[in-house]
Amino acid sequence: MPQLLRASDNRNAPLVEPGKGPLALSYFNLLRLRAGESVTIDEPRCELLCAVLTGQAEIAAGGKSFSRVGHRASVWDGPADSVYSGTCPRVTVRALRDDTEVAVAGGVCTTPFAPFRITPDEVEMVEVGSKETHSRRRIFHLLGQNAEGRAGNLLVSELYGDEGCWSGYPPHKHDTERPPEETDFEEIYHYRYRPENGFGAQFCYQENGGGADPSVVMTRHGDTFCIDRGYHPTLRAPGHEGYIFTILVGRHQRSLVQSFEPGHAHLMAKIPGIQAMRDKFK
Repeated sequence: MPQLLRASDNRNAPLVEPGKGPLALSYFNLLRLRAGESVTIDEPRCELLCAVLTGQAEIAAGGKSFSRVGHRASVWDGPADSVYSGTCPRVTVRALRDDTEVAVAGGVCTTPFAPFRITPDEVEMVEVGSKETHSRRRIFHLLGQNAEGRAGNLLVSELYGDEGCWSGYPPHKHDTERPPEETDFEEIYHYRYRPENGFGAQFCYQENGGGADPSVVMTRHGDTFCIDRGYHPTLRAPGHEGYIFTILVGRHQRSLVQSFEPGHAHLMAKIPGIQAMRDKFK
């Protein structure tokens, strides 16, 4: 069942590991480093992406070294600079500046893939929704169609949602493999807000609000939510912009196909950009 992880100092230890908790395929770590500090990650079962959220780092994997990765003072300063480390057994991240923070996203993968860098100008963006429909957000695909043929079933993006607006809306799910209508993906959301005292709400429920465990949780700056099933729309409170670092791992394939809740399917025609969003995930 879905799980909320409250913000904490994880001391560079994984927040989510495959099979430890509700997710069987997904990995997530947050590295917080001072200049000169380094961390080596050894996850031989997984393909990994290292996204520099703030600061700058040197990232080494598979005999390759990527220097001066990162440019942002905060997650609000344009798309992230990232390194896909592939399925190399060891990845080393060394901070070049103080207050360097690196999000490490991963998924179980048995096919070998080589490392490569994704610079900010290689990140694709799609805008979804509108202020009028209280649904405006922008999705920056760090690892998406730009990695076709070079990565497994891992998709990574950064979502920026306007204050008081919904995302993941109309309500959708992706917990059943029945292509071409839906494909089976686990998902992780990691939230940030501006200002940091902001908050939102994360819904997770089965068809028509049913199921044994419908839930709504209050999300705060630094929280993480693990989704293994169900519809999962998200809401930000008025006065607070929201950021979500998003990890998706496909159980059977790389192409994500969302299934929208039938009772709200009519909203797909009212909210701009829904089809463009779907196309970018395929």
